[in-house]
Amino acid sequence: MKVVIVGGVAGGASCAARLRRLDEQAQIVMVERGPYVSYANCGLPYHVSGVIEQESALLVASPQLFRTNFNIDVRTGCEAIAISRADKTVALRDVATGDVVHEPYDKLVLAPGAASVRPRLPGVDLPGIFEVRTVPDARAIRAWLNRETGALAGMYSYSGTQFVKPERRAVVIGGGFIGLEMAENLAHAGLDVTLLEMQDQVLAPLDPEMARLVEEHLGRHGVRLVLADGVAAFRAVAGESLEVDTISGRTFPADIAILALGVRPDTTLARAAGLAVGPRGGIKVDDSMHTSDPHILAVGDAVEVADYVTGEASLVALAGPANRQGRIAADVIAGRPSRFRGSQGTSIIGLFGAAAAWTGVSEKTLQRRGDTDYEKIYLFPNSRAGYYPGAKMLGMKVLFRRSDGRLLGVQAFGEDGPAVDKRISTLAMALQMGATVYDLEEAELCYAPQFGSAKDPVNFAGMVAADVLRGDMPLTHWGVEDGAFLLDVRQPVELTVEHVQGAVNIPLGELRQRLGELPRDRDIHVICRSAQRAYYATRILIQNGFRARNISGGMLSRALSTG
Repeated sequence: MKVVIVGGVAGGASCAARLRRLDEQAQIVMVERGPYVSYANCGLPYHVSGVIEQESALLVASPQLFRTNFNIDVRTGCEAIAISRADKTVALRDVATGDVVHEPYDKLVLAPGAASVRPRLPGVDLPGIFEVRTVPDARAIRAWLNRETGALAGMYSYSGTQFVKPERRAVVIGGGFIGLEMAENLAHAGLDVTLLEMQDQVLAPLDPEMARLVEEHLGRHGVRLVLADGVAAFRAVAGESLEVDTISGRTFPADIAILALGVRPDTTLARAAGLAVGPRGGIKVDDSMHTSDPHILAVGDAVEVADYVTGEASLVALAGPANRQGRIAADVIAGRPSRFRGSQGTSIIGLFGAAAAWTGVSEKTLQRRGDTDYEKIYLFPNSRAGYYPGAKMLGMKVLFRRSDGRLLGVQAFGEDGPAVDKRISTLAMALQMGATVYDLEEAELCYAPQFGSAKDPVNFAGMVAADVLRGDMPLTHWGVEDGAFLLDVRQPVELTVEHVQGAVNIPLGELRQRLGELPRDRDIHVICRSAQRAYYATRILIQNGFRARNISGGMLSRALSTG
């Protein structure tokens, strides 16, 4: 059996290595149009700043390793340009010489990845404008930043002690993963950074109020955010500098500009071969990674997969799913029954020591689908035991079914990045296993004060959500007060910092003695800082015959919803 794999990074390389472990007799050819295979493109922004010092650290496996250890015919600088499905051949062009050969196959695996979006804008091809997709991209950015120009000549290039250095300015276009990671790393490299984002939030998978936490954190670390405004043009100015014009008419000077506008699945080869393309523009595959041609499989960023929660077709440009799909394709080719269960989009991004992470669906996705069978809670637990030094608050949003408590999605942000990772990774596995919030209540997790609390944030999320579903904590949210009586149970001193117009303040410790001051013919919505004291107050009120609801997340969630 001869298998040709087009693409040698995450999905393609995983498929090749797995297939060899399953079938020693198969003839495996892996082609990659670039100069490298199996490299860590997720590490590119960190190489730009020097956090990852050596370029070689990004090269996970070399062509020679694949040849020696796996007996795989690896051809770099080799581009697949056409597929003849009738002849079962793929045309391969040598990038350097232009020579074309027609390689026969029994099975063909497409893993071409996704291409960076590069809009046709005035000046987009000027020097100093870069994408961040490959190792050569990172190399070019480093060379540009380290170049000697008139602005960087003289005393700045002198080998002695420097007291004044010219300010260098970067404009990053795009507020997704690469855009934010490049903004962070350019800031680490000493540049003044402005980030432009066409939408009104960064990190589109997050709900807007959770994105606000990320945006505030970026601002505290010196990244200038310009939201709801896209790039319109680039212009060259003196000294190899640029000016970036926006749609709204603003102009930002830049010594370097980074295009991070996202990626599109590379379907050129598949479309030309007449393979089916899905509604999101990716190669259509079934759960065994077969395309519409039974002899051709496809994996990675170029394919559409089912969303694990909604079942909708989705594009997931993540290394984890790509690697799993590559393994599944290898299993299927080798005759083993294997299925891809879909992706829940579990992701994390680190920013200046903090992290934002998520898994499952967002509320805006549920609303777009017209799905009303859900509830949400906000909670703000500590990352570890509050009495242990270094505890940081985590902001969490949890979405679950009203009807049966099934977990639907979770989003989190916190300045303790590893603590965010731990909780979302745990909740991602729970979601994958079909867990309910009642399961989260009972989850038995590691505990020591430097790592967490006896009641972990995962447990806490389950307990709060279960209280809502059992009716122990009737819930409401900001913006749906509907003429309710607002009761603030914080201490008076807290109201000097922030308060809600029209709310009546009765501190929790005085509530039982002052029940006569509250109306019995109106809904009472209870407020505190994070909703914990409001929960205690709600229990008191309900058991004394009042119609009370806790405003989820308290003043902390109000700050998010009001920006």
